[in-house]
Amino acid sequence: MVIGTRFEPVHQESTAALIARQLREAIMFGHLAPGSQLSEAELSAQFGVSRGPLREAMQRLVQEGLLRSEKNRGLFVKVLDADDIRDIYVARSAIEGAAALLVLRADDAEAISEMRAVCEEMNRAVKRRDKVLMSDSDLHFHEILVRRSESPRLRRMHETLLVETRMCMTALEDKYRLPAAVVKEHFRIIDAIEQGDEALTLRRIEDHMQDALTRLTAVGS
Repeated sequence: MVIGTRFEPVHQESTAALIARQLREAIMFGHLAPGSQLSEAELSAQFGVSRGPLREAMQRLVQEGLLRSEKNRGLFVKVLDADDIRDIYVARSAIEGAAALLVLRADDAEAISEMRAVCEEMNRAVKRRDKVLMSDSDLHFHEILVRRSESPRLRRMHETLLVETRMCMTALEDKYRLPAAVVKEHFRIIDAIEQGDEALTLRRIEDHMQDALTRLTAVGS
């Protein structure tokens, strides 16, 4: 604590945080397409704000790796290539593996139940060939896994990775399909956690990430 410093309580998100969240969601769902340039004038008019908070919001997304800055040209939505996708899944494997071990060691029955419910939803989506629900349920499963680890830092790192994963899935949605075998992979991860087998849990998460990476890079080639 800084001696002699007084801070006023903050009761709501800042304007920059609200803008950043909307831009993040637009990038995630492809409303701001990969490679597209962001216009400060147009966006400030749409948000009804000055350029100050808008620039702050966009800088946050630069730091998150969702936007890239080109000197004398401006800001552009990141385009994810095969190397980016591979790196995303390496990072996800590390984070989700660590989260899964925390859930396992906590013997968190509620977490298991919550993840199983999402897997059942995923299974129904596959049977109905509902692509939107498929991808939503898939990512929701992994969000729950990391959230239930009770690690704020793992969760913070994971949030950006899920945005980038959604970007991949959105860009390839016409080719990408979630086969029934992938639903089984999620159930197998839950089973390993429930059994308390750390080595098996890590192996199944690694296998699942490698399978997803293979499918994404194959349809994108």
